[in-house]
Amino acid sequence: SFSSASSPMPLVADSRYQPPFYLFNGHLQTIVPSLLRTVPDVRYQRERVETEDGDFLDLDWSRLPESRPTDALGIVSHGLEGDAGRPYVRGMVRALNQAGMDALAWNYRSCSGEMNRLLRSYHLGDTDDLDFVVRYALGKARYRRVYLTGFSAGGNVTLKYLGENPARVPQEVKHAAVFSVPTDLKSSSVHIARLENRIYLNRFMKTLREKMRQKAALLPGQVDLTDLDALVDFPQFDDRFTAPMHGFKSAEEYYEHASSGRYLSGIRVPTLLVNAQNDPFLPPSCFPRDVAAQSPYVFLETPTDGGHVGFGEGTPDGEYYSERRAVEFLTAEVPA
Repeated sequence: SFSSASSPMPLVADSRYQPPFYLFNGHLQTIVPSLLRTVPDVRYQRERVETEDGDFLDLDWSRLPESRPTDALGIVSHGLEGDAGRPYVRGMVRALNQAGMDALAWNYRSCSGEMNRLLRSYHLGDTDDLDFVVRYALGKARYRRVYLTGFSAGGNVTLKYLGENPARVPQEVKHAAVFSVPTDLKSSSVHIARLENRIYLNRFMKTLREKMRQKAALLPGQVDLTDLDALVDFPQFDDRFTAPMHGFKSAEEYYEHASSGRYLSGIRVPTLLVNAQNDPFLPPSCFPRDVAAQSPYVFLETPTDGGHVGFGEGTPDGEYYSERRAVEFLTAEVPA
């Protein structure tokens, strides 16, 4: 229980998340939902929108029927190398719909099933595209309340967007809830390269390398694939591709600029950050307790369990804690 959002708030002391008995460690809590969960009862309508720099974004909408008009929209930002079709995104979309709002799951550049047109792609500090999506949705003139949710990389983008320039955030953006967020990208990039996490890193690296090959085929002569397969971790890949493609001198500069942790104190929208203590992706620096203790807007919840983008309850197909908790926080008059 907390006071209103006008005074600093303590950490969320007691998380109510309890994993089912068969998900008894962080790796199972991470892997089982990713592999076994399906959310079939979400129907997307895809809309392609042209960006101001000559590229495109694919937006997947899940609107309530016309018999249930709403002035509320939930926007969902997916994780690294994810897309709007991932079970964790679809689960959140379903929960937002059930809470009485339209939902919009947007796909980052190169993540919608078709390579984007430009040399640039997406990165974990790219808040301009999120701002574009928010303003595009508001331009439809039907939404008076917008709620932001994000997972992992999408959570980092969301937090950075809210905190780096609070005056840019439209007043219609009321609350946000993010999960499993690497708020310190440099330390996270090292942490995921640990031996016990190689299964995750290798999966990411495989899709990142494949996208570079697609980009090189699309833009002949603009992408140097020499020794691509020798890049085995995020710092190597980001130093070679992500940083120079997006205007950074190095992976080090990219991580410094893109890490949401440095922007949290600027957030002026009630925002829930849920990072599980057993998340295999997150080192201690991704639990910003000091900021949460001082900020009237940042609520940090650190359940013992949950894994990375996990938080399953009961059966893999059912509602997840992350979805219940997000809806509870987003729709509360005084979030807590």
